[in-house]
Amino acid sequence: MKPLEIEVFICRSDNYGVLVHDPETGQTACIDAPEVGPILAAANRRGWEISHIFTTHHHTDHVEGNLALKEQFGCEIIGPINEAVAIPGLDRAVGDGDSFEFAGHTVDVIETPGHTAGHVCYHFVDDKLLFSADTLFALGCGRLFERAAVDMWHSLQKLAALPDETAIYFGHEYTLSNARFALTIDPDNERLKSRAAEIEAIRAEGKFTIPTTLGLEKETNPFLRAADPSIRRNLLMESRSNEDVFAEIRKRKDNF
Repeated sequence: MKPLEIEVFICRSDNYGVLVHDPETGQTACIDAPEVGPILAAANRRGWEISHIFTTHHHTDHVEGNLALKEQFGCEIIGPINEAVAIPGLDRAVGDGDSFEFAGHTVDVIETPGHTAGHVCYHFVDDKLLFSADTLFALGCGRLFERAAVDMWHSLQKLAALPDETAIYFGHEYTLSNARFALTIDPDNERLKSRAAEIEAIRAEGKFTIPTTLGLEKETNPFLRAADPSIRRNLLMESRSNEDVFAEIRKRKDNF
């Protein structure tokens, strides 16, 4: 089986558009549909026809292109069962623990409530790919709009249990701001310091910071590191629960 091909591009102001193409069958999945123009341009550039849209959650900047792309390509739209009524053009609703096949590749559905109540991530098991949208970012996590911090913490723990080599494609280019914030939470982390410097250089050149890996995030992303003793000392929260520490980090990021 040939490896999947992935095309990444910017939609709107800072959304990532992602196309996942299987060269053997020609099937192409669009991960969310933030904006029709850039998605069509990317598909045309590669000579791909979109066969599927994998929707992660109902926010407009992730579903705005659903109906137009479905009209043009007749693609199947898959999305979260707990937000089914809010996903334009939804054909198949999926929930936590579900699996399906995309061009012979197994895709596991991981429900990750927090940013929204029914947000899902798509894990291509054998390909070691995770499409995390607005749950897990490089050095960050999504804002809590519809569920509590404890729910997002538990969602992130599901993702943290995946193999460290998993490549993570996230929903927005927030990495530079996330890196600057992370240093205020975990200032003694040498790996974070070097990574932040790398990100400054990457963004100064206008390059993307996607994908990341789960192993790298576990070393440097404060939202996955609520149990770390140095972070707890820095926050004066040594005796508090992981959920409480995570909630404090999220609150600080909201005000950063």
